[in-house]
Amino acid sequence: MSKIMPLSGFPEWLPAQRIVEQRFLERIQRTFELYGFASLDTRAVEPLDQLLRKGETSKEVYVLRRLQADPNDASDASLGLHFDLTVPFARFVLENAGKLHFPFRRYQIQKVWRGERPAAGRYREFIQADIDIVDRDTLPAHYEAELPLVIGDALAGLPVPKATILVNNRKVLQGFYTGAGIEDAEAVMRVLDKLDKIGPAGVTAELAALGVAESQAKLCLALAEISAHDASFVDEVGKLGVSDPLLEEGLAELAAVVEAANEHSPGLCRAELKIARGLDYYTGTVYETQLAGLERYGSLCSGGRYDNLAESGNDRFPGVGLSIGVSRLLGALFGENAVTASRSVPTVVVVAVAAEEDRRAADRIAATLRSRGIATEVSPNAAKFGKQIRFAERRGIPYVWFPGQDGAGDTVKDIRSGDQVEAAAGQWNPPSSDLHPAVEGTFN
Repeated sequence: MSKIMPLSGFPEWLPAQRIVEQRFLERIQRTFELYGFASLDTRAVEPLDQLLRKGETSKEVYVLRRLQADPNDASDASLGLHFDLTVPFARFVLENAGKLHFPFRRYQIQKVWRGERPAAGRYREFIQADIDIVDRDTLPAHYEAELPLVIGDALAGLPVPKATILVNNRKVLQGFYTGAGIEDAEAVMRVLDKLDKIGPAGVTAELAALGVAESQAKLCLALAEISAHDASFVDEVGKLGVSDPLLEEGLAELAAVVEAANEHSPGLCRAELKIARGLDYYTGTVYETQLAGLERYGSLCSGGRYDNLAESGNDRFPGVGLSIGVSRLLGALFGENAVTASRSVPTVVVVAVAAEEDRRAADRIAATLRSRGIATEVSPNAAKFGKQIRFAERRGIPYVWFPGQDGAGDTVKDIRSGDQVEAAAGQWNPPSSDLHPAVEGTFN
């Protein structure tokens, strides 16, 4: 048999890590629902022409082909696995607009597939948790201020470092560049989006290649340096001496986002005017999220306002959305050994077996405990009790149940403390903290 080799970019968590993932997903889902988002689960494949609407290249899409496909039938080649959840959601809205009530708030937690080079925190198969709000024809800007609050609450309930959502507004960039006399604002935006990678000198050189004057490039870099946790960035932009109606509109919308976040959770959002987000379809607020101490993993939750993604003919559904890269977040935490589960199985108690002829009695005890919501296993063999205790201990199971012998009552032992007490399967309850594995993290 050939040696088994892992596939790069396709994470498979160990049982304790999987428990952590499940707890994270439960918390995220619960928070989304507290804010009134309804759940969707869309198909895994989309037509290629739809997938490429966001500006990605075909190299990033896994094309779907049947193993036994007819070589003369190219229909399957026009389908690809979705690499995010926004494009499928936009398609879903267009197809089901007559059945939905607007504004429509939805969340999706699904796997996606992306054909990129695997690296730390970057995978080819991963879970995303998305929220979006769409409306028909127009979408009020206050939704752009609401979404960071949802994400802030979701992350605040998890054992992760402090989150800071960095926000900007594409109208600020578009209006500023136009006001500075730059003709191709979109091209400049793409260059500035690479500032952290290529530095000011690299940005200046690329802008010069686009025909941007040195004085204009200095203004662009000065704008990119502005950062604030409050609305003071508006005055800082004003000092640069550039004016444009779109710029003023964007500054007002951005200030509303930062101020709402500060009222809800001080320090949650920071205006960062160098953020452009490279995707072509953003038209308003854009978001990137950093976790303190994990900045090298990049943004773990991103998104923005889009006005033109979900449109067909006269039908137009502007939206705003944010996506938590759940697998990326977990990969970063696991890589830092920063989070784990208190045990690798959901089991609360193991019922010991004194002899194989007693197994059916042990099964009945386990069934009674399970009927009361207590996760229970029966010992796999009738070994010495010390070995059965070690079996539980190795897996982090906190209790071992000993059926009574010769008319004696049952007892249950907390193998952590050594305390052993009499108990009846129909009445005994462990502490609520032991009912489910706890997620333990450095950042609790």
